[in-house]
Amino acid sequence: MAIMHAMSRRLFGFRHMLSRRSNSALVRVRLAAFALAAGALATLATSPGGARAQRPDPARAMRAAIHPVADVATMQQWLARVPATRAFPPDLEETLKGQGSLYVIEMTTSRGCIPCGDLWIQLRQLGGRYGWQVRTLTDDAGALRSGRLGLPWVGHPVAWVRPISDPDRTVPIAVGTDRSPNLARNLYLAAKMLTGVRPAVAVRAMSRFTGIVAARAPTRGAR
Repeated sequence: MAIMHAMSRRLFGFRHMLSRRSNSALVRVRLAAFALAAGALATLATSPGGARAQRPDPARAMRAAIHPVADVATMQQWLARVPATRAFPPDLEETLKGQGSLYVIEMTTSRGCIPCGDLWIQLRQLGGRYGWQVRTLTDDAGALRSGRLGLPWVGHPVAWVRPISDPDRTVPIAVGTDRSPNLARNLYLAAKMLTGVRPAVAVRAMSRFTGIVAARAPTRGAR
């Protein structure tokens, strides 16, 4: 519980920085990664043999939040456990269609990455529906971006939204592949965040990252 309290205090600090409408990409993406770890710690704290049996550490929590997959069947098994967003903001369609021309979605990929192919298909479908551009980054660009921002690299795919005119302002929308309703919600929140959304909303979206990434030694070709 002490770890959870400490993480809550740090999340409050991040929200306070964002409440000042900071434009720092570093604050935004660190908040996302921290929320991912916080979600894993919450799972450990409430599961049998978790925090009640032993005190979890952040590194162990991060490992528990990442699910490397090397085949479609395993990926689908993990995706089946991911809750899908059911309640959407009333202005979701209006926002995504009206602001799609302002932003670009960038995602990492690599050869043999099964979840990369899955995320690419879903983002392309959403992009076509709402008028958003979707691009891929080179094999090492995602890791380099994460390293530049001081974040741990957990694997492909990772997806960000950024203004077309500003490559340095990025908001993460996915770490690992996800379900389409969650991606739509995160696109909406990224657009709102880049134009001044309430910080608490952005925190809730970031905590939904699945961590379903490619295994280090994938066995199938990329789509």
